[in-house]
Amino acid sequence: MPSTVRAVQAIRVLPEPPDLPEPLPEPALEELRLETVLGALSDPLRLFIVRKLLLESEKFDHPCGWFGLDRPKSSLTHHFKALREAGITRQRQYGLERRSHVRVNDLNTRFPGLLDLVAAWTPQF
Repeated sequence: MPSTVRAVQAIRVLPEPPDLPEPLPEPALEELRLETVLGALSDPLRLFIVRKLLLESEKFDHPCGWFGLDRPKSSLTHHFKALREAGITRQRQYGLERRSHVRVNDLNTRFPGLLDLVAAWTPQF
């Protein structure tokens, strides 16, 4: 059988800029639960959001408009909240805008290899 070797794209971790707003409420590192994280990642749209943040980030954090998703704002708000409450992303409020980034260090500490699997996933939509 021929084997297929797939190169995993490098996860981009950009430095945290100074003077960031406080993060919105989120679980602490020791409160992260694998079943909660996997539940949040089981939705293809949320998996797409996390993968895009991991591989394509241009800045430290991004507003929901950066993702180019053609979905109602209420739907996107729900998905971003689910990712934050699961402990996958960290969100901060910048005026009227919320921006997100993946908690790479926390997730790698708690669940080694998980983000590599997310980065290797191929979107189906």
